[in-house]
Amino acid sequence: MCVSCNSLQGSSEVALLLRFRWVTSAGIIFSNLPMIQTTRGIVFRTTRYGDSSLISSIYTKHFGIQNYLVKGVRKNSGKSEGKAACFQPGAILELVVYHQDAKNLQYIREVNWGYLYTTIYGEVIKNTVALFMVEILQHCIRQPEPNSVLFEFIEKSLQQLDQATPKVTANYPLFFALRLSSMLGFQLQGTYSEATSFLDLQEGQFVANRPAHPYFLEGEGSAVTSQLQAITGPDQLEKITAPRILRKELLTSYLQFYTWHVPDFGNLRSWQVIQEILH
Repeated sequence: MCVSCNSLQGSSEVALLLRFRWVTSAGIIFSNLPMIQTTRGIVFRTTRYGDSSLISSIYTKHFGIQNYLVKGVRKNSGKSEGKAACFQPGAILELVVYHQDAKNLQYIREVNWGYLYTTIYGEVIKNTVALFMVEILQHCIRQPEPNSVLFEFIEKSLQQLDQATPKVTANYPLFFALRLSSMLGFQLQGTYSEATSFLDLQEGQFVANRPAHPYFLEGEGSAVTSQLQAITGPDQLEKITAPRILRKELLTSYLQFYTWHVPDFGNLRSWQVIQEILH
């Protein structure tokens, strides 16, 4: 599905094109025009720029994470408001962009919805989970290298959340955190059993003996984590029964696991909010 969110062409496009051309003393025109490219993208973060523009950090399928200047989308008009709505965190977009390698700030020529959510922007709990997912991604993905497999995983994960039942939604942050770590190359090793009943978070594996440090899970926490690891699709989250206090403990532990594998992972602002709303 590709629903128009209005073209961004106009005077700003002309200004951009003029910016990349110059004339020699002999009157010969040279240009250093950026290439016009198409790509899908997922909005991570958007901030205001000037009186009427935005700068949006978007994870793209073909160029990895990129910052885009979006001019004139905050003007007081219905058309501008429609454009600005495209740049909410988690939005899945079809983009036509001016792209130049090694540039810190790129430009968007045209933007369309790549997928229209039916519930994420209208339901508080799902919206909070989506923001949590996006914030984890922001802390993990900082370089512009493209990764189409990772992009498709993120896109599918957001679409699955949009279609999820309340019980699936309650378990979805745990499911996503474990799946993402696998995609990033540091998944937990092993499974829960009577012989390996402790989950050593520092080592990232199920072990037989209680670790000497405090960063481990045991009992129900270790067992539920093993169940989540074995799940192949979000519909199976319906079968996971975990009380709220356990989900809070597990999510805290999984984020601690990330701090040992992602440099400068830091704290998530959405963590406290998601603890409050998930039942």
